[in-house]
Amino acid sequence: MAKENKIKTKFNLKKELKLAPGYIIIILWTLFIFVLLGWILAASMSTTADIFAGDALKFPTGLHFENYIQAWGSGGVQTFFMNSLLYSLVSCVLLVLICAPAAYVLARFTFLGNKIIQTSFVSAMGVPITMIVLPLFGVVANMGILNNISASKVTLIFLYVGINIPYTIIFLLTFFANLSRTYEEAAAIDGCPPSKTFWKIMFPMAQSGIVTVTIFNFINIWNEYFLSLIFANNDQLRPVAVGLYGMLESMQYTGNWAGMFAAVMIVFLPTFILYLFLSEKIIGGITGGIKG
Repeated sequence: MAKENKIKTKFNLKKELKLAPGYIIIILWTLFIFVLLGWILAASMSTTADIFAGDALKFPTGLHFENYIQAWGSGGVQTFFMNSLLYSLVSCVLLVLICAPAAYVLARFTFLGNKIIQTSFVSAMGVPITMIVLPLFGVVANMGILNNISASKVTLIFLYVGINIPYTIIFLLTFFANLSRTYEEAAAIDGCPPSKTFWKIMFPMAQSGIVTVTIFNFINIWNEYFLSLIFANNDQLRPVAVGLYGMLESMQYTGNWAGMFAAVMIVFLPTFILYLFLSEKIIGGITGGIKG
């Protein structure tokens, strides 16, 4: 180990010059995102008059943290935020409970129709949501639950779970397929049943993949717009994407752009925190799935 630690990769100028265009693109993109987010953050703590005067970064009237309080309360962001949090968390938990066992069975057991099922999930990932949303809306409308708040929330969660099942199963297939079978063989010798082997041994071993796909599902559901636009026909149901669009439309009457930017920052916060603290798990989960 000591010898391995002493080995250092020599600096290769030609190799680095070949990678220079990629470095430049990444640096420019990072600067663009940093400036954009910085301006939105500054505008969220400024006033509408300062924004239109081009003084959002100067704060001539000081910092206005009350924009966040107004956006959270009277702006309706609290309702949209809590709805999205409910949809995302419940859907992600259900997706793990449904897809992890299914992916494990498809990856580890050979049975009639296994390949057909896997191919069906892959094919389902290519079906545009616009092709199925109208039939789904017809079914839900005929059930008469669109005007029921609780039933509509359950319906949205059901739709989010159903649409993300193919992607989640295919993602987890790789992790379970690359796990060594010696763990299952040792568990079988000790008399451990297959179901207990999965939950006690194989499920924890696929933690990196499960965490990664859960983060992706959370972000996808948090930012989802089209389904919620169709099925969430009430302010008490709308998640953040549809809620912010409604707030943007109302700007022509209220003109509270500072509050709008504060709402954007509040909505952006959960995904930012996920990337900030779990970026290593995301990268490790993806590379782990590729390398096995």
